[in-house]
Order: sequence, then structure tokens, then C-alpha cells
Amino acid sequence: MHPHEQEYFNVLLQLAVDRFSERIVQRTAGAKNALERLRSDPQGEGVWLDAFVEAFFRDALLDQPAGWAFIVQALSARRLDAPAVLTLVPEAKTYGELVSRLAVRAFADLLRQKTEEALEQALAFGGEE
Repeated sequence: MHPHEQEYFNVLLQLAVDRFSERIVQRTAGAKNALERLRSDPQGEGVWLDAFVEAFFRDALLDQPAGWAFIVQALSARRLDAPAVLTLVPEAKTYGELVSRLAVRAFADLLRQKTEEALEQALAFGGEE
């Protein structure tokens, strides 16, 4: 990946973390609640991680094969959770669907991690409960 592509990915990720953390803090009435819900049920009420990622991909024009490939390329060195990824295969009917699901899963996993870190940091430095 070229440095300018990596920089673009980093900007997209930071934008996603900012938007997602703000959204779940508002929907769950505080950073502490948001962090607890994100950890316990990232697809649950008020969090809806995958739905956020899919909407974010649409907004950032990443919801097409080149966008999915860009995300997968940017995250190609990350370790994957094989059992979780294998559940994506039977659901996919085309290679495009599979790459789409891989991109969403990879980005969602990283977004969850980075959002947890941001919420922990906000709480540690006097953020709202």
C-alpha cells in the first residue's frame, strides 16, 4: 500500500471512530455505558456496529468492489479470527459478496478496538460517565 493510501485509510478510520463513538455515547447515555455495551454486544441496541460500518462505507463511497479491496488491502496484515470469518463464506453467493463481508468484518473489528480505546481514554481523562 502506498503511503498516500495508508494516510487516506488512517483518516477514514479516525473519522469512523469519532462518528461511531459520538453516536453510541449519545444513544447509550454516556461513555461508560457505551463502552460496556460495545464490549458486551457490539450488534446490540444502541451500538449496531456492522450497520454503522455499512452506512459509513456508503457515505465514504467504499461500498463497491474497489472500496472493499482497499479496506482488505489496508488491513491485510491484521490477524483474523478464522471461525468468525468462516461463517461469512456460506452466506456469500458471489466473490463480491464475500469480499464485501470480509471488508465490513475487518473494518468493524478494528473500529471496535479503536473505539474502545477512545472511550477508555475519554473516561480516564475526565470524560463523562
